[in-house]
Amino acid sequence: NGQINSFISKYVFLCCATKCMLSEVGVVQTKAGAVEGLNVDTGLFPMVEEFKGVPFADVPGKWEKPKPHPGWDGVLIATKFRERCLQVMLLQTKTQGSEDCLYLNIFVPHGLSVSTNLPVMVYLFGGAFLLGASDDVEALGEVGTLGFLSSGDERLPGNYGLWDQHAAISWVHRNIRAFGGNPDNITIFGQSAGAASVNFQMVSPYSKGLFRRAICQGGVALIWLLLSLKITYDMLACLKAVDPIKLTMAGKINLSSALCSDPVMDLLQLAPVVDGDFIPDDPGKLFHNAAQFDYLAGVNSMDGHIFAGINVPSINNMKETTTTDQVKGLLTGLTKDKGDAAVSSAFDVYSVHWGLAPDPTIVKKTVADIETDFLFLVPTQIVLQLHANNTRSAVTRIPGFPRWVEAEHAEDLQYLFSKPFSLPLLYFPRHRDRLLDQLRQDREFPFLSRDPSRGNSKVPVLWPAFTKYHQPYLVINDSMSKSSVSYDLRLFYVKFWTQTYSQLPSAGTMEESIQTD
Repeated sequence: NGQINSFISKYVFLCCATKCMLSEVGVVQTKAGAVEGLNVDTGLFPMVEEFKGVPFADVPGKWEKPKPHPGWDGVLIATKFRERCLQVMLLQTKTQGSEDCLYLNIFVPHGLSVSTNLPVMVYLFGGAFLLGASDDVEALGEVGTLGFLSSGDERLPGNYGLWDQHAAISWVHRNIRAFGGNPDNITIFGQSAGAASVNFQMVSPYSKGLFRRAICQGGVALIWLLLSLKITYDMLACLKAVDPIKLTMAGKINLSSALCSDPVMDLLQLAPVVDGDFIPDDPGKLFHNAAQFDYLAGVNSMDGHIFAGINVPSINNMKETTTTDQVKGLLTGLTKDKGDAAVSSAFDVYSVHWGLAPDPTIVKKTVADIETDFLFLVPTQIVLQLHANNTRSAVTRIPGFPRWVEAEHAEDLQYLFSKPFSLPLLYFPRHRDRLLDQLRQDREFPFLSRDPSRGNSKVPVLWPAFTKYHQPYLVINDSMSKSSVSYDLRLFYVKFWTQTYSQLPSAGTMEESIQTD
């Protein structure tokens, strides 16, 4: 396997929206039946075909793997979005969606002639495995209690949401040629929990041959396996009879609990698990399965800020000072498995640049840096290294846009899916100008069938591959130059978490030692 052949081409995403699936004009014959969509003039191409609400599996049973769709007679009119899978709403006061939700949306751009044999992109949405779906961009799948509740054994193994994703990717692989796409050139990509899902799909033994490339934005699999909640067999029989809406509401999180020392991520207990089947072992031990895929990963410069703001609200209050005790409180929650020694060690590492009279702004930014490193940057670096150890090469990137403050968690999606144009009243003209500049740059980057390291005069960046021995990264922002490539991203902090911290004894071991003495 060589390096990944391109990264983000918002030119492609803008046109394809979700999967860059390319079709014949008119009715498309899938293996389950005929499908007819709508022809839409976007102004960018003579035509874009939209197929909305195409079923990739049958209506799911409660805590069952997806089953093949039985098919249909006649022509399926695919012109309306289907409901997302049953889930809590963002404010978690009620639910939305339906159990009948295993559908995907296909957007097909055509140039001067009908497109054929072009790259395919499959987007896996984020949302903490608890909620989520874009109204127009994704393959839907179960989340929350119905998607990820587990008993920790074969009676309720969990990972139903991952099986749904797998069914969608398999459907695309089987049917995409009918839409003009290339089944041998499929890229799966996702952000946040969607990015973690990409990792889980990569390491699963069931994914062999289904796709070619994978992209993770602001998330990897390793952090999520620490969070999963398991139920007992006695609970299972009772839960099978409970109304799905009540089950879904039972999976909501109480964000007020995050105002204590426990990190907000600890509240997200409905997540993928090692089930002995789809994920047969710790993902860190399964990257030999991922060697077949080209891989690209990155984080935003302040991916952890939104989580840090929940744990330490003072960082977002200009009138309030963030104290050293608050910083140590956050570290206490993050390092509770290692105890006081880890808190002291981590605090020394992150405060070393403060000086005797630290600037209050620097202290606040340090809090965001801590959560970014712990939840996103360091796990991403570990996964890249695992992949590089098992294959010839990979590519990593660290996006720096948009830079109104710094790049928050999921802010890259606004540009990725052209929100400054689709929701113009919510953005300033400069945001649309920046997107157009990025689109122009992306046209100069090779597309998904070529080498992203081949820059030119408009994008003067040679993008080296991330390997076992060399760890370059690319900063993507509005002022890219030859200096946008650097090496060993935040190495001082990465070494702390992967070496110093990991070698500290666990809190339980230390307590036993003290009692023995």
